[in-house]
Amino acid sequence: MELVPIGEAAHRLGMNTSALRYYEERGLVRPAERRNGRRMYGPDELRQLAFVQVMQRLGMGLDVAAAVLEQPSDQWRSLLREQMAAFELLIARATAARGFLQHAIDCPAHHPVRQCPHLIETLDRQLRHTTADSATSTP
Repeated sequence: MELVPIGEAAHRLGMNTSALRYYEERGLVRPAERRNGRRMYGPDELRQLAFVQVMQRLGMGLDVAAAVLEQPSDQWRSLLREQMAAFELLIARATAARGFLQHAIDCPAHHPVRQCPHLIETLDRQLRHTTADSATSTP
């Protein structure tokens, strides 16, 4: 693949040229070369930009993307493991939330917090757990 100017690179990625300049400023990617002062990107640089874009869509910060692109593999792998653990926790919480909310939606009671036996039991269990936590915590 030939080198493409910044405008073409931005177009291929569906980004603004200002984003590519910002990524360069942050040290995430550098143009393969400059021709008459214009930034030119090759396949490697385009892949790096696509990687940054994917990482951002996944909710990861530029610092994580930079780590994968720049740090030794044991460091960035450790960082990605931490990110994966955070996502696993988020998935578990979202799954629990979905189940809780779906039960409230499906419950025939007009006031599920007052009338639904399942939700009342769940909320009472939460109250017992909260009370136990507050009794054992130190000010």
